[in-house]
Amino acid sequence: MANEKPEITAYLKTFCGWSEGVRAVFRKYGLEYTEKDIIKNPAFRWEMEQKSGQPLSPCVVVNETMLADVSGEEVEQWLIAQGLLEKSEAQPDAPIDSACTDEQHAAMEAGRFGGAKVRIVE
Repeated sequence: MANEKPEITAYLKTFCGWSEGVRAVFRKYGLEYTEKDIIKNPAFRWEMEQKSGQPLSPCVVVNETMLADVSGEEVEQWLIAQGLLEKSEAQPDAPIDSACTDEQHAAMEAGRFGGAKVRIVE
């Protein structure tokens, strides 16, 4: 079953440690997904809240199952438990279980968060 290609939609924030952790899991496994940035597009936040029944992000929909307010670590564990992935010992390229650092928050506030690579598919 691990060869099945899951259909994934992720409701993420542009700059957020938790959101980046979810992206890191997708990159680690080479998973294709649709990203809906809830900061850049408030309609996506509304959509997320309607589908998840709550306001916290990240939220990830996998094959019509909503994973609400999850970390990258939780997404990875769920995908493995469902047989959609085989566990990889490769290290992700970003922390998958933490919020932004104080430095990241300060940089975002100042509007100079450099080097971010955000891939958005609408």
